[in-house]
Amino acid sequence: MAALAPPVAAIRVAVRRALADLPSGPVLVACSGGADSLALAAATVFVAPRLGRSAGLVTVDHGLQAGSAERAAAVATWAGAAGFVPVEAVRVEVAGRPGGPEAAAREARYQALAEVARRHRAVAVLTGHTRDDQAETVLLALARGAGPRGLAGMPARRDLAGVPLLRPLLEVSREQTRKACAVLGLTPWEDPHNTDPSYARARVRADVLPALVRALGPGVLENLARTARLVAADNAALDDLAATALAGVRHPAGGLSVAALADLAPAVRGRVLHAWARELGAPPAALSHRHVTALDTLVTGWRGQGAAHLPGGLRVIRRDGRLTRVGAA
Repeated sequence: MAALAPPVAAIRVAVRRALADLPSGPVLVACSGGADSLALAAATVFVAPRLGRSAGLVTVDHGLQAGSAERAAAVATWAGAAGFVPVEAVRVEVAGRPGGPEAAAREARYQALAEVARRHRAVAVLTGHTRDDQAETVLLALARGAGPRGLAGMPARRDLAGVPLLRPLLEVSREQTRKACAVLGLTPWEDPHNTDPSYARARVRADVLPALVRALGPGVLENLARTARLVAADNAALDDLAATALAGVRHPAGGLSVAALADLAPAVRGRVLHAWARELGAPPAALSHRHVTALDTLVTGWRGQGAAHLPGGLRVIRRDGRLTRVGAA
């Protein structure tokens, strides 16, 4: 019996680990037809039945390119032949959503994935993000001056509208997924957006990462991904501290006690204010460091200034020793 090719083995091991702790029930793979998600799909349809669970597949047509419907149909046809049940090709509408084109497409895609997962009672959705994607995410976060949340990159697991979203391949390289597809005789789709220089991620992928590898060696990708894991662990600890602190700074009259907030360490206070702003209804995607800084200034830089303005038309003022929400702007 021929030995299993190392890239195929590595991806199957990663999928097996991701599925091991899930409750019983089907899983869904999000597959664009690109090398990463195709290699993930091939591994999942092999591993899942051996763990006593079924695997389905969803491919999302964003309608942004000519032939996108045909591409989605081809992925669905392959998935059905490969043994996935259920298989769905879902068309989404990207236009009119907030944010840039990448953010709008991502929001539409995740919304569709969550809806399909709930309909089929899937216990998780799997995506094919790799170590290279993680390295790109960390670099983009650095470039925009993101704090620890941005530098933590993509979590291996997060909630997607009540459904766990898993990224089993964050320690697998893009080179490995391409080699796995070649070994398995799979022909990946090449998304033109991945090489379109109008997208920041595509520029990082084509120019920045190769330059870093040439200058610092191939280990730079793993080092960036490891940085994300380390920062994520620190974030989790700080988030736990902030959750406890938030309960302790609530004012009996409503809002938050300025004196109690001032006693917190800055890193914890910032997270408390961020969490509170979300409680007030500030949209998470629009809530930035600038908004949290404005809230913090009401605590640490008080000069009698007016309200801090938050996304969603929210306003927060300092009054009688507490931060409190006032009527919408």
